[in-house]
Amino acid sequence: MTTDGLHQLFAWFSPAYPVGAFAYSHGLEYEIASGTVTDGAQLSAWIAAVLRFGAGRTDAILLAHAWRAPEGDITELADLALALAPSEERALETTGMGRAFALTSDAVQGTGADPLPYPAAVGRAGARAGLALDPLLRLYLHGFAANLVSVAVRFVPLGQTEGQRVLAGLFGTIDAVAAEAGQATLDDIGSCVPGADLAAIGHETLPTRIFRS
Repeated sequence: MTTDGLHQLFAWFSPAYPVGAFAYSHGLEYEIASGTVTDGAQLSAWIAAVLRFGAGRTDAILLAHAWRAPEGDITELADLALALAPSEERALETTGMGRAFALTSDAVQGTGADPLPYPAAVGRAGARAGLALDPLLRLYLHGFAANLVSVAVRFVPLGQTEGQRVLAGLFGTIDAVAAEAGQATLDDIGSCVPGADLAAIGHETLPTRIFRS
C-alpha cells in the first residue's frame, strides 16, 4: 500500500474522524452500569467476545463483501447489515456512523456518499479509494476496539494506561478476526454473544445514559 493509502486509513479510523463513534458504547454502558464490567480484565474479555463472535466479526465480513462488490446497487448487503442489528440503538449506531462516514469521505476524497450501514460504507469507500482489504479490515477492527476501550476509560473509569494495556492485549484477536473475515462468505456470518446483545437491548431502558447505544 502507498504511503497515501496508509495515511487515509489512519485518518478514517482516528477519533478525530467525524463519524460520531464517541457517542456509542455498543451496549457496554449497560454492562458497566450493571456491574458486569468493572476492570481491565473484564473489559478485555467482553471486547474479545464481541470481536470474535459478535458484531466485530460480522461487520468485518460485511465490509469485505462491500469492498469486493462490483459498482452498482448493494441494497441487499445493506439490508442484511441492518437485519443483523439486535436492537433499535444498534441499528441507529451502524446507520448513523455509516451516513456520517460516507458524507465526510465523499467531501474529502470523493468516494461517493452512499448512505449505507457503517461496515458497508467503509468497504465501498475503501474499494473506490484503492485501499487494500487486509489493512482496511485490521484498522476497522482496531478502531472498533479502541472506541470501546475509550468508553470504559471514561465510564468505569479505567486509567488511560490500563486502557492501552487492554487494547494492546487485543491486537492478536483483531488480526485473527480480520484474517478470517477476509476469506469468509456471507453464509459464514453468525453471532453468538447473547450477553452483549441483551446489554444493547437493556441500554434502551437505562434511566440515565451518557451514550446513544
